[in-house]
Amino acid sequence: MAEPESGAGREETAAVDGQRLPTLGVLVSGRGSNLRAILDAIERGELPARVSIVISSRAGVPALDIAAAHGIPARVIAPRDYPSRAEEGAAIVAALRGAGVNLVVLAGFARIFDPCVVRAYPYRILNIHPSLLPAFAGGMAPKPQADALAAGVKLSGCTVHFVTDEVDAGPIIAQAAVPVLDDDTVERLAERILAAEHQLLPTAIRHVLEGHPRIEGKRVLFDQE
Repeated sequence: MAEPESGAGREETAAVDGQRLPTLGVLVSGRGSNLRAILDAIERGELPARVSIVISSRAGVPALDIAAAHGIPARVIAPRDYPSRAEEGAAIVAALRGAGVNLVVLAGFARIFDPCVVRAYPYRILNIHPSLLPAFAGGMAPKPQADALAAGVKLSGCTVHFVTDEVDAGPIIAQAAVPVLDDDTVERLAERILAAEHQLLPTAIRHVLEGHPRIEGKRVLFDQE
């Protein structure tokens, strides 16, 4: 059994109204709708945390505008700027540590980490994937949604899981099912799955930060206090 290091402060926390809040680092590559969902949940008081840095693998994406609008420091760490994936990974780790990050959240991040990042944050990196893993693993949207339609499944959905060295194979934290309708297109199915992601991801983050998760094999279990 492995015990993940969750919210209670291996790194720096932020103080808001006298309360110590865990800090999140959110990694993005595009429009940032899941980043916005996280920030909205924080603003509604549903997610007691603070985003201390946004890291993007691409310059000029809408997610960076969302970060700027919320006054969140942002950093572009583009693969082309580094001679190797290991050096790109080292830059990501340095940026996260510099921001005092407790928990790393991949919110539409279109890169596979170098193992050094996973080693730096064991069981403290969450990813959201647009399928009910382990089905239709691998690939960014809309590939998993297209694969679900091609397979003729009646249920698809989204999964939040811990990131390990094996792509989309880490222990599953939470899932949400989305029916596949007879007249669905890839675009319509992807839109409904994305809406489910916006609900599931902030909830899963809160559970990891507050729920004392532990890993038994592939299972994520939460202590009941």
